[in-house]
This record gives sequence, structure tokens and C-alpha cells, in this order.
Amino acid sequence: MKKSILSTLVLAGIVSAPAMATNVETFMGGGVGYQLDNFKDAAKMNSEDASYQIRGGVIVDNHHRLMATYGYKKDNFNIASDEATIKAKHKQDLYLVSYDYLVPVTSNINLFAGASMGAAHNKLTAKISEESLKNSSTDFVWGGQLGAMVQLTDNISSDLTYRYLDQNYKTDGVRLKGTEQVVWSVDYKF
Repeated sequence: MKKSILSTLVLAGIVSAPAMATNVETFMGGGVGYQLDNFKDAAKMNSEDASYQIRGGVIVDNHHRLMATYGYKKDNFNIASDEATIKAKHKQDLYLVSYDYLVPVTSNINLFAGASMGAAHNKLTAKISEESLKNSSTDFVWGGQLGAMVQLTDNISSDLTYRYLDQNYKTDGVRLKGTEQVVWSVDYKF
């Protein structure tokens, strides 16, 4: 009986040792950047404007970053047609979770690459003469990102990220094919 209890304790200690040795850092931050949305089909156009993000997550063992991000973008633009100029507005809310693998270059610089997925709520409004058309939906998005992270102080880091997201938003002959972002962000580690 004593041997089985002792062996169970030894086995539990061996199995749990890596879990206890795991270094987990929590962070929260925000970013601003440029976003380009590529529309296809009947309206071959691009919607581009500033993008704003808030995010939070964890870095595990200095190599694995798990993050949740909320992003917002709004753009007004004109669509030229044979009949008239159409005034349009595109608003997008992004809700993403992502994983990045961090590769150290120096003691304070990491390169990273990873994958993202989540939901995008797109709202497209168009005004033709006196008629107004509105459509919105929430759709699945997925994609990837890469960039560089610089550790500025013990608690503050900064990222420059390029992200591409594939989108499934379709309405009235208009399809949002994908989103490209370049974002600069600052994070605070707790």
C-alpha cells in the first residue's frame, strides 16, 4: 500500500513538473492601422480606412501567444455606375482569436507567424438617389498573420502585424472576398 501511494506521488510529481515550470504572461493592449476590404462580383471595389483594435491574451513559455481581438473599421465611399454615383458606407466589427508562434531574433525582438479565426459583422449601406439599401450579417472569417514584436520595457511591447482574413459576406451581388490589415499595436504585460 505504501509503495503504491509513493509511486503515485512520484508519478504525479513528474507529470505535473512541466506544468508548474510553464511561464505564462498575461497582456492587454490596443492598436491602430490600415485596413483594405476587397469586394468582388457586381461591385469590383475596395473599401479602405483606419482600423482600431483592442486585444488581450497570454504568452506561454515565450514562444506561444494566444490572443482575443476586437477590431472596428468604418468607411464611406462612392461607387460609379452608368446611371449615377452610389454613396456607400461599410462598417465592420471583427471578433478574432489567434495563435502566434514567436521566434526570438535577439533578446528583445521576436518574429511571429500564426493563424486567426472568428466572426465579422459587416454592415453595408448604399444610397441611390432617394432610395436607401441596407444589409448586414455576421459571418465566419479565417486567415493568418505575420510580423515583428519588440519588447520595449519589462512590461511594454509593440507589434507591427500584417494580417489577411478570408471573408464570406455576400449581399445583392456584392461579395466581400477578403480583408488585409497592417496594424501597429502596444501591449502591457501584467
